[in-house]
Amino acid sequence: MKIARHAKIIDLISRNDVETQEELADLLNGEGFRVTQATVSRDIRELKLTKISLNDGRQKYAVMQASRENMNEKYLRILKDGFLSMDMAQNILVVKTVSGMAMAVAASIDAMQWPEVAGCIAGDDTIMCANRSVDDTLLVMEKIRKIVGEPNE
Repeated sequence: MKIARHAKIIDLISRNDVETQEELADLLNGEGFRVTQATVSRDIRELKLTKISLNDGRQKYAVMQASRENMNEKYLRILKDGFLSMDMAQNILVVKTVSGMAMAVAASIDAMQWPEVAGCIAGDDTIMCANRSVDDTLLVMEKIRKIVGEPNE
């Protein structure tokens, strides 16, 4: 659950100008995570989030570039830990995950910023990943196989 929550925090702060721990806790609770301010405070410390200044004098949480390598490792671990199997239908990649991990795995795939991927939609244990072409789908499948250690079919 912690890995999924950390992935969601990164997603939320990248899409929203989150200024306080309370705001972040409210967003997480709205996404179905049951958190307290103490949990959020600990997550902020573990993720090594920092506050940056905005043009209007406000601040927001952000991941510093120095932590980007650590975040990539987290995303890879989330993908490895949550992945079960995958199949394709033309340019759509269907990824089966451990129950409850689809959102975290989808966030991980999105965070990879692969140019072949247009975007991901996550359910509870399944992700539909829209790719730009059939060839791109095959390429993304190969990338995921290398990450998760799945042999080629």
